[in-house]
Amino acid sequence: MDCIKCQGKLYQQPLVCGKQSCPIYSKTKLFKSKKLTKQEFLGTPPTVFVGRFNYPKINVGIVSTPEETINAEIYDDPRTWGKNKLPIEQVVDFRSSLINSRFQSEVKYNKDLETTQLIALAEKPVDTEFTLTKKPHYNYKSSQIESPMGATGELKQAKITANPKINQKVDYIFSDTDLKSTQGLNILYSKGFDETFLTRILSVGTLGVKKDRKLVPTRWSITAVDDTIGKKQIEEVKKYPEANPTLFQGSLHGNYYYILLFPKKWSYELFETYLPNTLMNPQAKLQTTTDFEFYEGRKGYAQNCVGGYYACRLAILDKLNEMHRQATIIVLRFITDEYHTHLGVWVCREATRIALNNKIEFSSYEELLKHTKQTIKQKFNINVEQFYKQSKLFDFITKQRSLFEF
Repeated sequence: MDCIKCQGKLYQQPLVCGKQSCPIYSKTKLFKSKKLTKQEFLGTPPTVFVGRFNYPKINVGIVSTPEETINAEIYDDPRTWGKNKLPIEQVVDFRSSLINSRFQSEVKYNKDLETTQLIALAEKPVDTEFTLTKKPHYNYKSSQIESPMGATGELKQAKITANPKINQKVDYIFSDTDLKSTQGLNILYSKGFDETFLTRILSVGTLGVKKDRKLVPTRWSITAVDDTIGKKQIEEVKKYPEANPTLFQGSLHGNYYYILLFPKKWSYELFETYLPNTLMNPQAKLQTTTDFEFYEGRKGYAQNCVGGYYACRLAILDKLNEMHRQATIIVLRFITDEYHTHLGVWVCREATRIALNNKIEFSSYEELLKHTKQTIKQKFNINVEQFYKQSKLFDFITKQRSLFEF
């Protein structure tokens, strides 16, 4: 069974293995059933969720705590989760506590979306009254892209009970119906709004030229935000001088990242390696996926590493802009059995940011390669030479000479 290639794709029924649902991507021993015995409740929604099935008529959900909650934003705050290295159990507990009160909507704007849009645009989660058609159903699901979700219920009515506060900069972008969504995303990111918030407001159709505004499934909007902001960051990075040979390394939830910077023009390659005899790779040999881009960029979607490719790239570009440097980047990601429950693509982004706080510089790329080889051999008993042989960038790094070298 090629679990790594399939990755529990819910839209592919039955799955490659013949099952109707993936026993790996839905797996969790941590979830404790939480029962809500009524159809009406007053909660504090930290986020929204837009489904992708049956597009263009799709499910739109207001994702809320089952009761009024102070600081409810922690239930949808990957940057804080990553920075504080919250354990998987804690993140699962946060997410499984939430109720996705959903309704069906056309992707184009309609009045039924107004409450959902206000909740998404709000600077802080705002208390909301919910009435469901029946008691919510708990069916915990994990995913490689989206954060996990607990209960779902069909929404009859939602009413905000307080005035939502919308940041002035956000309101300005929302009100400018002649501004393209890519411009809006980049302006807000430059003002300090993180990718989680931007994903939320993009998914509910609050960005872009008026005639083009529509709902974007959350799964798509996560990668769209990472990719859009990343492309703008690349434009800036290409203006900077080249970095010194450098290794960054770090981990989060059993995802170990080794980020190699070579003193060349911008290009990027990611290797994702599933260690043998683990949950996602029960075979006795390594399983590796890879995607790359040269200076000119990619022409198509990163089909092999999918959302993790763009999430990791964004974190690296943020760091390069901070350093005022550009480089050719090779990233080696090792996924171990410590990562026993999928929490979403944010883990890739935040694990990369953690790794980027641990820096070692070298006088030559030969020393960089030697040190990296020894480190990974000692940690995983893996010879990284096999990745260099597969690499699309490695020959260019080691053999291609620039005009400045003559």
